[in-house]
Amino acid sequence: MKLLSKLPRAWDGRRSILEMKAAQYPHWKQMEWLGFYFQYLCETRLSPTVTVPGPKYGRVEFDGLSGIPWDFKAHPIKDASGKISNSVIVNDKRAILKAIKQYGAAGLILAVGEAKFNDEDRSFQVWHKELKGGLSDYEKKRILRKAPSRLRKVSFRMTEVALIIMDDKAIKKLGSFQKGFRNSDGSPRNAKVLLDLTKVKPVRVVKFGGN
Repeated sequence: MKLLSKLPRAWDGRRSILEMKAAQYPHWKQMEWLGFYFQYLCETRLSPTVTVPGPKYGRVEFDGLSGIPWDFKAHPIKDASGKISNSVIVNDKRAILKAIKQYGAAGLILAVGEAKFNDEDRSFQVWHKELKGGLSDYEKKRILRKAPSRLRKVSFRMTEVALIIMDDKAIKKLGSFQKGFRNSDGSPRNAKVLLDLTKVKPVRVVKFGGN
C-alpha cells in the first residue's frame, strides 16, 4: 500500500507516452495509453513486492503476482460525454477461474480518476500519430470499417487506487462482457468479467487528496 500511495497522481498524456517511449516500453504506441501507463507504473514501481509478469493461462497472462495473480487497470469515472461509468471490464473469465482454482483468488489493482478528452481538433491524436510515424494497423482497420474515431484521453487525475479481490464467492456475483461475441474470423470470444463498482467492496483503498 505504501508503494501505491507514492504513485504520481496527475498524468499528462504526452509526457506519459514520451516516458514510456524513452523507457522502450513496448506499448507506448497504443491509442489507449492510459491503461498501459498505469501498467507501466505498476511494473516499474511496485517491484519487488509484485513479480512481473504474473502467471499465464492459455493466451491470457496476468500483469503481476504477489501472493495471488493481479491485473493493473485504470478507469475514468466519467466517459467523454461526462456520463458516470461504474462498469469495468476485467480479464478473461476462464483465466480468472483458473487463477482462483490455483491460488484461491485473483486480484485487481484499479486506478480510478477523472480523464480529460481532447477537443474536436484532434491535436493530441495528430501528435501521437506523428510520433508513431503514421497510422497504426488498428486505425487503418477502423477507417476501412468506416467506424468513427473516438476522442482520445489527453490527461488523467487519479483520485484513488482500489484493491479488489475475486474469489469463488465473489465471481458468482459479477457480470460478463462479450459473452456470445465472435472474433473477425468467426471464432467465439471468451467472456470477460464485468465489475460494477457500485456493487464491489475493495479490500483496500488509497485515496489521493489535494490538487
